[in-house]
Amino acid sequence: MSPTSVAVLGSTGSIGTQTLEVVADRPDDFDVVALGAARSVDLLVEQACTFRPDLVAVADPSVAADVASGVPDGTEVLAGPDALAEAAVLADVTINGVVGFAGLPVTLATLAAGRRLGLANKESLIAAGPVVQRVRTTPGAELLPVDSEHCAIHQCLRANDVDERVARIVLTASGGPFRGRPGRRTGRRDRGRGFGPIRRGPWAPRSPSTPRPS
Repeated sequence: MSPTSVAVLGSTGSIGTQTLEVVADRPDDFDVVALGAARSVDLLVEQACTFRPDLVAVADPSVAADVASGVPDGTEVLAGPDALAEAAVLADVTINGVVGFAGLPVTLATLAAGRRLGLANKESLIAAGPVVQRVRTTPGAELLPVDSEHCAIHQCLRANDVDERVARIVLTASGGPFRGRPGRRTGRRDRGRGFGPIRRGPWAPRSPSTPRPS
């Protein structure tokens, strides 16, 4: 049986490096065909030399030459704002560990191509949840959460076959803009601040004082 091809985008971050650790432990099961990052040249080149993918994508064109000079022969380097999304469709499974809103094109490209998506980029759902849900209906597409609490909840629901009996799930926050602040200083008046940096479209959450469009 052929190994499952994997694209790890955001490969130099926490999710990406942990994914590659798993892949390295199971070389007969997985084959890394694409890696991608924003601009972390040294680590990206190191990963490329270890896994020898067909393609390395880098979002920042200014570091493309440095990446190209370090990757193994036979590895193509693709650079620019669309590079990560183009790399996303090359594998059976794509891990989206890209940070922030930049991960949305990766999510949409993977699902639109009918691939399996391991999603750690929560901004994709916060900023464009309805769009992602529509694209997720593409034949062959599958969305799987791979980040902390979301992955744990997903596994619990699948293992116990109780998803239709669960009406609501509440996840507590462990980080974000309020990390390190005493609980008594974080009240309802601060709720909107948690979404401030990613308020980019009609799908984004609003603070209580922001009226909904008619």
